[in-house]
Amino acid sequence: MHSPFERALKFGFLGLAVLSLSAQREPVLVPEVSQSRIEVRQGFTGANLLLYGAVIDPVGGRERTQYDIVVVLKGPAEPVRLREKDRIAGIWMNAGSSDFRSVPSFFAVASSRPVDEIVDERTAAIYELGTDFIQLSPSGEIEPEEQNRFAAGLVDMRQRAGLYKVDPDGVRISEGVLYQARIALPSNVITGPYTAETFAIAEGRVLASATAEIEVAKVGLEGQVVNAAERSSLLYGLVAIILSLGMGLIAGRYFNRS
Repeated sequence: MHSPFERALKFGFLGLAVLSLSAQREPVLVPEVSQSRIEVRQGFTGANLLLYGAVIDPVGGRERTQYDIVVVLKGPAEPVRLREKDRIAGIWMNAGSSDFRSVPSFFAVASSRPVDEIVDERTAAIYELGTDFIQLSPSGEIEPEEQNRFAAGLVDMRQRAGLYKVDPDGVRISEGVLYQARIALPSNVITGPYTAETFAIAEGRVLASATAEIEVAKVGLEGQVVNAAERSSLLYGLVAIILSLGMGLIAGRYFNRS
């Protein structure tokens, strides 16, 4: 049994919560994904993700606001060294390089209309609403112009590989509050945690945002091999060496007999 003081305290906190929600004037995003886990098996040919949800206005909020929706899907970040080759004395050689500390392995943007019609460049850069605004975190000393050239080259390479993409008509909005977007994951995506960030925008301002998590994992024999390599790297390396030596001895004896 709760004492009268505890009951009064409980109802007091409940009343404060209700007042807080009633005073809330900004919309709330409720995002969902069709698959929170994507399993990569042998012969994996890619997957189609459906990202959907609703924009909820509180009582007394912007009931007639027309929202634009932008969805940004990012894969695990990784360090990348990009090298440039040049022809020197008739021979192709490494002429320069640039290092980036945090490069999304996958990056896709879907929006209800072109992003440059929704927000200005400053807002797009803050929220990374496009491949031109990816924060690659370059490292080392290099001229800004050279750095920008290497960054543009990296983005272009990943676009041609199907790992970076922008769909300016990739989000459908129904009844002004319900939205859905489809983003295709190619077969060459890497495994790990992915994040889907959704932004509700009106009059050039981001009014609400929400994040959904997606896990891309290898399963089956390939998954077991990857897990073994990650959990016991030393043992995995020793077993790989022993297997290689054993296969070499078997192949040598076979060819000697023939």
